[in-house]
Amino acid sequence: MLFAQKNKYFNFLFATTLCLLTACKLLPSLGRNPEGEALTRVQQQPNYKNGAFKNLPYPDDTVQTRIKGGNMMKLFFGKPDSVVPPRQLPWVKTNLKTLSSDKPVVVWFGHSSVLIKHQGTNILIDPVFSGNAGPVPGMVKAFKGATHYGLDDMPPIDVVIISHDHYDHLDYRTLKKLRHQVKKVIVPVGAGSHLRYWGYKPAQITELNWHQSHTLSGGISVTATPARHRSNRTLEGNKTLWASYVIKTGNYKLFFSGDGGYGHHFKTIGTQYGPFDLALIECGQYSPNWPHSHMHPTQTAQAAHDLQARTMQPVHWAKFAESSHVWNDPVRQLLPAAAKLGVEVSVPRLGEPYVVGSPAFQKVWWEL
Repeated sequence: MLFAQKNKYFNFLFATTLCLLTACKLLPSLGRNPEGEALTRVQQQPNYKNGAFKNLPYPDDTVQTRIKGGNMMKLFFGKPDSVVPPRQLPWVKTNLKTLSSDKPVVVWFGHSSVLIKHQGTNILIDPVFSGNAGPVPGMVKAFKGATHYGLDDMPPIDVVIISHDHYDHLDYRTLKKLRHQVKKVIVPVGAGSHLRYWGYKPAQITELNWHQSHTLSGGISVTATPARHRSNRTLEGNKTLWASYVIKTGNYKLFFSGDGGYGHHFKTIGTQYGPFDLALIECGQYSPNWPHSHMHPTQTAQAAHDLQARTMQPVHWAKFAESSHVWNDPVRQLLPAAAKLGVEVSVPRLGEPYVVGSPAFQKVWWEL
């Protein structure tokens, strides 16, 4: 009983201290929202209204689910043990610096961190290699087995693509180390302010709104497309945009969903930019408390179908426990739902390279 009381006191003290640090902006990892000229540019965007970026209109937007204070504390401190794997995750050691193929090669490192190699270009998406997903070390720790890759394992990176500014996608410690090694960073409108605050040169940063594109020196095009989500690193929300991405490399089309709830935008993207050879789609950290900002696995399957994806791979799982579902429930529910829709699913192990167009990885490694 005494231990439980001390543990509750520690959790309360930690949460209170973090809130104070956040309010005072004493941590560089909190980043910086757009100011000055950057804010003026943000204010000129058509999807920025009344001081915040807005999602596309959806029929069910009138239904709002709010998390009550007690439920919020339970999400942080009352999760069941099953949200974490019982043993170390299986992983594959790959020499990323010598890896090559005539077709695009995709390597997933858990959660939403992905390396894409093609035509001599190395693209790193949402890299989080600090071992946690929060403003201070020790918050939201990575699963055992999900930390074997780091920046020293990466080949020279041509471009980093960021989907939005949440800590599990825009990692201060990783981005800080990368700033002298990466040529270009592509981010949604407004998110470049964080990078400039962390020492990136303006010439390194390209900010895109939905349906805007940037072509890399090797001819690979990156187009930002809509997502149904939100942004914030402090208590101020939606000051920067969030996005999914279409990556066209040679004759191949890839899609990366970033984070977001299900909606009609997937069918629109599929019609306008598809079909896709591979779609990397979020499939994890869902909850009834936030039904419009993360998809249930059955919705992930439907999104892949809407996108006209020949093969899909689930991401946003198998590294961090940010919700209360069983850690491997995402893929358990995704596979039968995708089978009913005729969607092929590839589920590689962490670090296992997948050559786009090859047979899907379907070995069951997640039943530990």
